Amino acid sequence: MESATKIFKDFQDYLNADHDLREEIRSVVRDLEQTAREIQIILQAIHQPSNASNATSLCDQATAHFSKVREHYSSLATKIPEGQYYRFSDHWKFGTQRLVYLSALIVYLKEERLASREETAETLGVKTKREEGFHIDLDDYLMGILNLTSELSRLAMNAVTAGDYSKPLKISRFIGELDSGFRLLNLKNDHLRKRFDGLKYDVKRCEEVVYDLTIRGLVNTEPQQKGE
Repeated sequence: MESATKIFKDFQDYLNADHDLREEIRSVVRDLEQTAREIQIILQAIHQPSNASNATSLCDQATAHFSKVREHYSSLATKIPEGQYYRFSDHWKFGTQRLVYLSALIVYLKEERLASREETAETLGVKTKREEGFHIDLDDYLMGILNLTSELSRLAMNAVTAGDYSKPLKISRFIGELDSGFRLLNLKNDHLRKRFDGLKYDVKRCEEVVYDLTIRGLVNTEPQQKGE
């Protein structure tokens, strides 16, 4: 029969090992978040009027940094014991949400469409299915997309300053489509549901920009007829 001293020594050994593993994970996550900040700094330049025509170049610069992102996730994957993903996932959850938003922003800026979860996972170098290992949770993907809408509503307003009157109209339509899509979901996650509540303000900001441009005669919101 084990003594109390032996039992508590085993507990301490377990706690020490857990602490050491979490420190290793935190170290990789710090590098991951630093890379995310570097990508965000590059992409923030899209809001400057002088860079209105340089979006593609900025996206290419930002995309180059995702090779480091993939390296960081690969390193993280080797540190997580099998079957214990969710025990440690809070360490990288918010960093992943930011990287989803940044990846989706690049796709929108270049192609004016929504990046799929699968496409985003490939960019980050992770999976989409739990059974395949290190993956993007659907909640984290959706949270990243909601963060994207805030950035795009800001871009819609700044585009007017740069003299680009068509961009706010395109962004308004895109965010409106996202809003309609999210309304189809029965969101169970409290944080996700609260963040979705804020989407209506992004929609409203874009609609106000488009309305202002319309009454000033700077854009035509009527759909074009075929052949025009």
